[in-house]
Amino acid sequence: MKTFRIIISSWTASFRYPNLISGYQPTLDVPPISTVLGLLNAAAGKYIEHSQLKLGYYFEYEAKATDLETIYQIELKTPRAGTFPSNLAKSNIINREFLYNCQLYIYLQDEDLVKYFWKPYFSLVLGRSSDLATVNSIEEVELLENRLSENLKGQIVPYNGNYLPGEIQALPKYFTNTIPRNNIGTEAYSVIPSSARNTGNDNANLETYTDIINEKEVDIYFHDLNFAK
Repeated sequence: MKTFRIIISSWTASFRYPNLISGYQPTLDVPPISTVLGLLNAAAGKYIEHSQLKLGYYFEYEAKATDLETIYQIELKTPRAGTFPSNLAKSNIINREFLYNCQLYIYLQDEDLVKYFWKPYFSLVLGRSSDLATVNSIEEVELLENRLSENLKGQIVPYNGNYLPGEIQALPKYFTNTIPRNNIGTEAYSVIPSSARNTGNDNANLETYTDIINEKEVDIYFHDLNFAK
């Protein structure tokens, strides 16, 4: 299968666990689909309502560590006219996990979407605003179909019907372009880190395509996404 491969790198990355707002902040080992689509929106400079989008990606990092981070908590007031933030802010310190020396490989077949990454409209970040990312390369590659999926790692895969080893998380596929934003297509996924081993699976319905990354075979799973109204 012919596809475009976009390689993005960053010194740091952090992908928040859903529903964890306060206290210790761990990071997912792989970004959710919504993060990758957010990168695409940032590159395009606009919100894109995808229809029949085929998206694959692979994520790896060198190390994981924990850092202290200062946050500011702003009180919300609720008068008769509605809820709005007050002028009072209280600082607090939390522990946040982060990933170091990261690389994200994005696979797209739509050349019009790929073109946005040649000259991104907004800054690209892998998590927080401080996790600045850079587009290293964009090229067309040929991937070979592989139904054994023995080297499936550094990705998230729908849990139902596949039951792959990994951390199970309910993750959104996308967010609405409204205020407040709402989740779209939340689903259970197996989060499989790039360090995973023996991920071979006997389910013949799981179709992947093999790429060579850092001289090693990696089987890429493609998500079929449709958010058209």
